[in-house]
Amino acid sequence: MTQPISQKRKSRVLIADDVQETRRNTRLMLATIDDVEVVAIAANGLQAVQLAKEHHPDIVLLDINMPEMDGLTAFRNIVQIHPDTGCIIISAEKDTMTLRTAISLGVQEYLIKPFTIDELEVAIARVNDKVAETRKKLAQVNDLKKKKEDYLKQLATEYSKARRTDEKAMEVFEQLADYPNCEPRWLQTLAMIYVVRREWSRLKILSTKLEQQMKK
Repeated sequence: MTQPISQKRKSRVLIADDVQETRRNTRLMLATIDDVEVVAIAANGLQAVQLAKEHHPDIVLLDINMPEMDGLTAFRNIVQIHPDTGCIIISAEKDTMTLRTAISLGVQEYLIKPFTIDELEVAIARVNDKVAETRKKLAQVNDLKKKKEDYLKQLATEYSKARRTDEKAMEVFEQLADYPNCEPRWLQTLAMIYVVRREWSRLKILSTKLEQQMKK
């Protein structure tokens, strides 16, 4: 569950750069900024992804060129795990194509080395605001999904009691089946509907899903 950035707690930052001196200097600069806490430091992109998965930072500072995995690829992987993570890309040169790619991936800020404490502080503040907006939108989306799921469960309960196997009932149970943590009873009811309606191809797909769920 995502947590909005609050004024009462520090923004949690991850640093990733393959140059030790840059990692050290960036950490020292961040130490001078109020309400910022460095929670992890990585020497390459692959480490950055692993540490981001573990620590769930609010913001990641990623160097573009790193061994194992570059900064942009690392951020692409990080947002798949934690879509509410903000990003500041760090580069030794300003390349227009790289900048466009970064923007398309959702990177909020782009700093050119060497950057000042003031530039870093401004970038952190801007990303904080954007992360807060993103988390607010994600919370709204999750709330709507939860309400829809609750409504589908209510319908499913009613349809199960009435032993409905019509098109509408099948549609409701199929929508429930799409949820990652769908209860086995809804999947089993859907399987029964497929049998009654002779939907053999759909039953085959559902049976595979039931088998996979049983193995978990």
